[in-house]
Amino acid sequence: MSDVVEKKLSEAEIAALRKLRLEAMNLQKIEGNPLDAEDIAMFEMFEREGWSDERCRAHILARKSAASGR
Repeated sequence: MSDVVEKKLSEAEIAALRKLRLEAMNLQKIEGNPLDAEDIAMFEMFEREGWSDERCRAHILARKSAASGR
């Protein structure tokens, strides 16, 4: 994750992303594939910390690699 530029999002950007996340969560629920508590907590942390898309993506990919043993 050290390759990711540290850019904090503005309050307006965070609010817009939160709205999109809630809409996406609702669609996932409708499709029968709701997010679990761990995923929700992770996305809420991204918003709380104001992480950029790039940093969020790097975090998710690092978790995926760790989970697969890579």
